[in-house]
Amino acid sequence: MLIKKAVLGDVEAFLELMDINSLAMYKVARAILHNDNDVADAIQDTILSCFEKIHTLKEQAYFKTWLIRILINKCNRILQHYKKENLPGKLPEAITPDQSLAEFEFKEMLELVDEKYRLILVFYYLEDLKIQEIAELLEMNQNTVKTRLSRAREQIRTAYLKE
Repeated sequence: MLIKKAVLGDVEAFLELMDINSLAMYKVARAILHNDNDVADAIQDTILSCFEKIHTLKEQAYFKTWLIRILINKCNRILQHYKKENLPGKLPEAITPDQSLAEFEFKEMLELVDEKYRLILVFYYLEDLKIQEIAELLEMNQNTVKTRLSRAREQIRTAYLKE
């Protein structure tokens, strides 16, 4: 019902939808961008795009998938911008007071795997999405998602055994 109201132009319903999905958007953007300023920019751009284009949403049941797909595209544009700028690598971030040890360790673990595996790990372990949902969201074959999840686990296992 909330999605239907938002599609029909109800601003309050739209804002409530964004609030409901804010944590999921943060986790996805953080897995891709690694920098809170860029994450905030990507989320802000996503909210604006969704607000402007929500009337184009064809199937209400896929609202979250639609939202996250837009967010991924915004994150990828930010990454492309940095590649064009040829900026040096990022500095490692320290644990912040509002961050639990488990969250910090998960972020550290994400750094151990190749970039192409990180988002799949976030979707699978933090967002509790099924393989099929991840495949649809990332527009890839289910077997590719399964393979990447398996390879990510192997990279993590190998990195921890070396320590």
